[in-house]
Amino acid sequence: MSTRKIEKSNLAMKTPPIVSQQEWEAERQQMLVKEKAFTRSRDALAAERRRMPWMLVEAKYEFDGPKGKVSLLDLFEGRPQLIVYRAFFEPGVFGWPEHACRGCSLGADQVSHLAHLNARDTTLVYASRAPQVDIARLKARMGWEMPWYTMTDSFDKDFGVDEWHGHNVFFRDGGRVFRTYFINGRGDEAMGTTWSYLDLTPLGRQEIWEDSPDGYPQTQPYKWWNWHDNYDAEASPDPRWAKVSDAGEAAFRKHDGEAKAS
Repeated sequence: MSTRKIEKSNLAMKTPPIVSQQEWEAERQQMLVKEKAFTRSRDALAAERRRMPWMLVEAKYEFDGPKGKVSLLDLFEGRPQLIVYRAFFEPGVFGWPEHACRGCSLGADQVSHLAHLNARDTTLVYASRAPQVDIARLKARMGWEMPWYTMTDSFDKDFGVDEWHGHNVFFRDGGRVFRTYFINGRGDEAMGTTWSYLDLTPLGRQEIWEDSPDGYPQTQPYKWWNWHDNYDAEASPDPRWAKVSDAGEAAFRKHDGEAKAS
């Protein structure tokens, strides 16, 4: 290790050694083995999560929305899967009334385009105690697009988010709603991408490589991907994209197989 002075902060940092390209690549390959093992363990954890038991939600919860009163079932927007993030924006929270909690706001800034989640039959919503007029003002100021509802009853207390943020995951079977998973604390740090959200859901990414229970919906990877403004226009993959994705997947599998063999 070597010690270097970082001018901006005037701190002496004990930085790693400087090596050649060949030495750097050898070190990277060693790290890559660990990273791939981590990725596979994360996939295995998601597969185990898809087999978690469900809890029937029997209470009838009510929220205020932009168009008036709605139920928990309404939050699904007709899709089978729902993720509800409890964001702290209300009187007494630091930043009120101009801003929501800094941590919740940092998370909101990272939410990927919702069209990709919707394409996998999943709805993401935020919920707070603030009135709708304040939520609308905040969303306009910050440029946030996610549906955001006002809790009016014991939903936050019943689902472990009355004193701390968290993501609750639900599944809808007709008129019945089930709670399938919950994360909070540092688990919330990983949220924001389409993939991190889908990995929380009971159906997962719904791609054929996943280890899911029998009968779960699954399609080819890559094929369902689309521009976020084009999902409604295309009922099936464009043949040109199918050709590109086939080539990309083949190249990836070849590279992955060589890495395993070496």
